[in-house]
Amino acid sequence: MAETLDFELVSPARLLVSEPVEMVVVPGVEGAFGVMPLHAPTLSTLRPGFVDVYKSGAVAERYLVTGGFAEVTRSTCTVLVDEVISGEDATREYAAARLLKAQDELENAADESARKVAQASVEVAESIAREIGA
Repeated sequence: MAETLDFELVSPARLLVSEPVEMVVVPGVEGAFGVMPLHAPTLSTLRPGFVDVYKSGAVAERYLVTGGFAEVTRSTCTVLVDEVISGEDATREYAAARLLKAQDELENAADESARKVAQASVEVAESIAREIGA
């Protein structure tokens, strides 16, 4: 059996995944990077994109994240995310609906504070749409 590392995916609400895996590819702000056992300790900010979890030499699970952080040690990879969508739910239809909703919120923002929040939502939705290919 291949060597594994402990992978945890954590949202603000709860621990979503905690399991041994062969490799994890995370969407760092400076580019996606793979994490395998004995990886150099790393702390990275994440951009919207997919976290790919490898088992038995292939992608076993995918999670779309909207941002967050990854903390890597020689034996662990902990991904702390703002929001996570399962890979199977991350469809073109989902991306299009999310972008439309964010654009509507931006158009209807009542004040500058709401406008800034809505603009950030539009930017995340646009990133998700690009990532999914919508």
